[in-house]
Amino acid sequence: MENSGQAAECRFDLLGIGNAIVDVLAPVEAAFPERNGMTPGGMMLIDAARAEALYCQIRREKEMGGGSAANTCVVASNMGARVAYLGKVADDAPGKAFATDMQGAGVYFPSSPLQGDAGTAHPTARCIIVVTPDGQRTMNTYLGACVNFGPEDVLADVVQSAKVTYMEGYLFDPPAAQEAFRTAARIAHEAGRKVALSLSDKFCVDRHRAAFLDLVRGHIDILFANEDEICALYQTADFDHAARLVAADTHFAVLTRSEKGSVIIQDQQRIVIDSVRTQVIDTTGAGDAYAAGFLAGWTSDRTLAECGRLGSVAASEVISHYGARPLMNMRQDMDF
Repeated sequence: MENSGQAAECRFDLLGIGNAIVDVLAPVEAAFPERNGMTPGGMMLIDAARAEALYCQIRREKEMGGGSAANTCVVASNMGARVAYLGKVADDAPGKAFATDMQGAGVYFPSSPLQGDAGTAHPTARCIIVVTPDGQRTMNTYLGACVNFGPEDVLADVVQSAKVTYMEGYLFDPPAAQEAFRTAARIAHEAGRKVALSLSDKFCVDRHRAAFLDLVRGHIDILFANEDEICALYQTADFDHAARLVAADTHFAVLTRSEKGSVIIQDQQRIVIDSVRTQVIDTTGAGDAYAAGFLAGWTSDRTLAECGRLGSVAASEVISHYGARPLMNMRQDMDF
């Protein structure tokens, strides 16, 4: 599975589907997460009141369009891929800013916003990301308009014209979104395209283990997961055991292991990729960037080892500063 073989027919290399969120990044002292009832390094869903309270407590370093799949799309576009994105925002100022931001990053964003009473009741989502001095990020997410993404938001013409449709596990909570995942996978496969899934977070896996396993076994061509997520999926503390199990369930999985690098599994064979050393400032978006580099390589006919190397390069650039986006044009990294 080196490439899709349909580049000439595709308008997009990558289509992302996920939670459209405005990211708010804030450096905090080491004790801040636990003092405020957070699990360090995790993601928790919060309501509008909690989001407002946290927003007022922190020193906001950056605010930008975000969400896991959106971050992947922006990084992939930065690396020269042709990218589209589907996600739900409200018809409010943050929603308009999100759309402008994505389009400014070179990402096609045709999704229609929530309007009227629905948009008032569900304003555009935000994720407050607190970053401790060791670079660890803890996410507090108010989903807002995101929960309204459903099958009707899956634009068939966009899915059909993308080599790979990449879906984020964070979006999987609402039943309508779960149906949207299956709808997108069906449309993509009927058009001869590929479908990728990121498990996103251990807590997502714990909530939806059976449904994720069903997706992996029947609807997904490329699975992305980190070590904690893949171990949670198979309820084991042994990474090698989890890797053997996922190899039996799908012929293509990409598993990241932080400073240990990553492992690409294809048809029971493993390719081990080293991480790229850098000074860690903020791990926000590391996995998203890795997926972006990998898929930018895969859709441009690179070998799997080269795809893994591009993923590591993208992740190392992103974690070397605050924010989930590159501070430099990474197209030169594709020229090796």
